[in-house]
Parts: sequence; structure tokens; C-alpha cells
Amino acid sequence: MAYSIDLSGRVAFITGASSGLGAQFARTLSRAGAAVVLASRRVDRLKDLRSEIEGEGGDAHALELDVTDIDSIKSAVAHAETEVGSIDILVNNAGVATTQRLQDVKGDDYDHIFNANVKGAFFVAQEVGKRMLARAKGAAPGTYTGGRIVNIASVAGLRVFPRNGVYGMSKAAVVQMTKAMALEWGKHGINVNAICPGYIDTEINHHNWKTEPGQKLVQTLPRKRVGHAKDLDALLVMLCSNESHFINGAVIAADDGFAV
Repeated sequence: MAYSIDLSGRVAFITGASSGLGAQFARTLSRAGAAVVLASRRVDRLKDLRSEIEGEGGDAHALELDVTDIDSIKSAVAHAETEVGSIDILVNNAGVATTQRLQDVKGDDYDHIFNANVKGAFFVAQEVGKRMLARAKGAAPGTYTGGRIVNIASVAGLRVFPRNGVYGMSKAAVVQMTKAMALEWGKHGINVNAICPGYIDTEINHHNWKTEPGQKLVQTLPRKRVGHAKDLDALLVMLCSNESHFINGAVIAADDGFAV
């Protein structure tokens, strides 16, 4: 007997959708039937992705979002709900990374990481979450009450990596944020979970895997391989679906066993 998950009628808001994991998340949720709102600072890249999704018969909308600017967050979420409808699914993916020794981190470096990865992620989730809460309490219109929030953390939030301390600290904060939101909002039918990807081959790091340091890193991985963005597809769709109603506050490592 075949098993399938259908997200038809749902609206999914994906941050950091202009490339890498965010773009793949948008494609995946669209193929599962959701209308997708593509949000990023790089609107030109979003337009290309929108055209690609529409070419496959999907429903996609592109809008500008700077997660380090709270006014931009409020404007983008309001625009999305006006144009597409109530947001049922949030994939909180936008983030930045640096590789530095702890003694070399400057104040601007620290703020760059935490403003995007922690502050930005929190206020995006808060803005969407407040609207989900209003619908759940009957104070706002919407055909679907409750919601699904998937925060994209990292395996670096679960274990320590050299020259990656501040990034790991930020993703550990996202893990704790996920649990706090799950606890407070779960009783209203809003499930909040986190995915912690391991090393994933994307356009940003693709060149690195052929270098000597990259190959050395691959040899330290449990099965001597890096993942691909599509390896997260099934997990993402499940967490965004009605079928995940009993999964709340979960922090799931998708890292090929690296964090074990």
C-alpha cells in the first residue's frame, strides 16, 4: 500500500530561500502541494526560483526579507498573508556562518552571527507564531488552526567543532528556542521542531569537497560522505504535515550519524 503526504491548501513561508537548503525546501514543499512564499534579501534569485517552481505547476511567491531587521520581518509576513493567505508552515532557515578561532572573534563577527541565526530566527518565528496563535484562539480568520514551525539548526548546535564556536553557540540557541516555543505553543496545535543537518553539499561549499582539507574532513565522517539537500526532503515534509501532530519539541539530527 502506497503512503503519501499531501500539503495541498497549505501556505509555507521559507526564509533564506534564494539558494542552498532554503531553495530545496521550497521546491520540496511545492511538490508536496503547498503554496510557497520565498523570502530572502536576494530577490533576483528568488524570481528565478519562483519561475522554476511555477514551471513545474507550483504556486510560488517571492518577497524581500532581511531577518536582521524586525520591521522587515513584520512587513514580509504581513505581505505574505495579504497576497497568499494565512501562513500554515514556517521553515525558519535563514542564517550565516563563519569559520574563526575563538580568540579572533570580534564584536562585529559575533553580532553578524547572532543577529541572523538567533535574533532573526526568533522574531520570524514570533511574528508567524502570533498569527497562528490568533487563529487558534479564534481571534483571526483562517481555515486551518494550529501550524507547523521547523527551525533549521545544525549538528554544530549538538556537538563542538574547532573554529566553529560562535556559529555552534548560535545554533545551540536555536535548539533551545525550539523547545521553548514547543512548550508554550504546543497546546494551541502549533508544533515546533528543529532539524540539525550535518555536512551537506550545496553551491556555497561544493568546491570545498575536492580540496585536500575537504577530503580530510570527509574521511572523518561516519560513512565517508557528505549529504545532499534532497536527503532532508522526507524529514521536512513529515514535520510540516498533519501526520506529525504527535511530534513537538523534537530536535532531529540529519547528519548520517556524525553526532552519535
